[in-house]
Amino acid sequence: MDLKQAAVFLGMHPEEVRRRATVGLLPGAKPGKSWVFIEDDLVAWLRCEYRAPAQVPLKIGKEQPAPD
Repeated sequence: MDLKQAAVFLGMHPEEVRRRATVGLLPGAKPGKSWVFIEDDLVAWLRCEYRAPAQVPLKIGKEQPAPD
């Protein structure tokens, strides 16, 4: 996909996509005068951007007191 298609796919402004690709923060290639992005690479990049769910400590074996 081209720069504009990648921007729509990622929900970003095209200049932000270009800037990130230029510095290597986003997977893309510029074999000539135009940027080229592979959808599978962008999906993999997005998956790496997911935040891990917060770890909630479990209190196993302890009962919670009933409210008064």
